Amino acid sequence: MAKLAFLGLGVMGYPMAGHLMAAGHEVTVYNRTTSKARDWVAQHGGDYAQTPRAAAQDAEFVMACVGNDDDLRGVCLGDDGALAGMPDGSVFVDHTTVSAKVTRELYAAAGDAGISFIDAPISGGQAGAENGVLSVMCGGDADAYGRAEPIIAAYARICRRIGDSGAGQMTKMCNQIAIAGLVQGLSEALNFADKAGLDGRAVVEVISQGAAGSWQMENRFETMIEDQFEHGFAVDWMRKDLGICLDTADETGASLPVTALVDQFYKDVQAMGGGRWDTSSLIKRLRS
Repeated sequence: MAKLAFLGLGVMGYPMAGHLMAAGHEVTVYNRTTSKARDWVAQHGGDYAQTPRAAAQDAEFVMACVGNDDDLRGVCLGDDGALAGMPDGSVFVDHTTVSAKVTRELYAAAGDAGISFIDAPISGGQAGAENGVLSVMCGGDADAYGRAEPIIAAYARICRRIGDSGAGQMTKMCNQIAIAGLVQGLSEALNFADKAGLDGRAVVEVISQGAAGSWQMENRFETMIEDQFEHGFAVDWMRKDLGICLDTADETGASLPVTALVDQFYKDVQAMGGGRWDTSSLIKRLRS
């Protein structure tokens, strides 16, 4: 069992940190809103700290799941940042979806401090975090990954090292690119079925067993039909992620025409007041 810190107790981080505690690790948490850290300790045990540095003091592994590039820099760098409190030879595991640029920046900063840095973005949504069955895609040095993998296993269905620093974030971009097209296709299919006077549930029962089947169809068709969008990953966060994908595509020369289009469709959903709706709310703009 290891001494751990977990930074960021949002809808993903809160249950992930709980799985680490349940696995028998010694866990100290940090959250920008201290009351949530107190609530976590009341529910799970462990301890909380007032700064990332204090949480990371003497930790063998520090996990983070925060909002964006600037949030990640904020918990890592500076006098109160986690890197200032971590001992030589420890490992920082970042589960935030951020740019590969900030990942490589922090990988270098950690290395200068004698610390390993693994980028380990996650997929599986809130339900995956709560049930401990996330997909984790990693980049960084092989030896540090090998040490971190058994810790990550507390909340992962699958965890793989894809390559060097930044490879995990690049893989998460592939994930979001694929999801964007799938959700738009599912939205169009369900809306088409409705306009054609078909029973959407019967349609999905049949087509989900063939080539059209997907996780999105299996897990989101019912709530999409019911016009319920309070589940899973929010549109605001998806637009953040797709912006990273599109910026990186410009840098690499990749073409993402469908992703760019769906990003604008999500912008329409935001204009409808749906920034906090889950990503399956793409169908709302077709019904409006």
